[in-house]
Amino acid sequence: MATHLQGSLFDQTDELRLGSLDGIGRTVLGSGAWIDVLPGWLSGADTLFEQLAADVPWHAERRTMYDHVVAVPRLLAFYDATDPLPHPVLAEAREALTRHYADELGEPFATAGLCHYRDGRDSVAWHGDRIGRGAREDTMVAILSVGAPRDLLLRPLHGGPSVRRPLGHGDLIVMGGSCQRTWEHCVPKTTRAAGPRISIQFRPPGVR
Repeated sequence: MATHLQGSLFDQTDELRLGSLDGIGRTVLGSGAWIDVLPGWLSGADTLFEQLAADVPWHAERRTMYDHVVAVPRLLAFYDATDPLPHPVLAEAREALTRHYADELGEPFATAGLCHYRDGRDSVAWHGDRIGRGAREDTMVAILSVGAPRDLLLRPLHGGPSVRRPLGHGDLIVMGGSCQRTWEHCVPKTTRAAGPRISIQFRPPGVR
């Protein structure tokens, strides 16, 4: 699989190191939803991208849509709560997030889903993580991005202006409160030059 990544000009270290979560900034979206964003939470993120791109057992999926079977436009991997994660720093990240959000979330982050966006043609459509408890309860989904930045868009479920956050090179976003029920999010296709990106989504048990 060809994955040519142009490294970040602001993160020139090969040492993988998580920063503090104390400086994370919250944006209230409305209807009980919010996002926390921390740029560059992981130093050495380009190194992690290269290792994950090479070592994770990526698979392609096909899904039925309007009487047609179509290819899912990204590569996927999933790690259950009992599965060893593909790099120790991801286990550190999951533990750090669990500690930081313990009072608000009340349970640990457990699973890790990985998406590999190979170029601007790869994407994920508008959706909320509403399979399982996310359809009826407030919850959190934390996404760590490594590789080239791609835009994550969020919009209110019943209409309204969207919110755009470019994420890559070790950036963290946490979607919390009612965000999965009252808002949708997507990574749109782009015709601009876009390098490869991997997102790691940490979720509590029973949220997909």
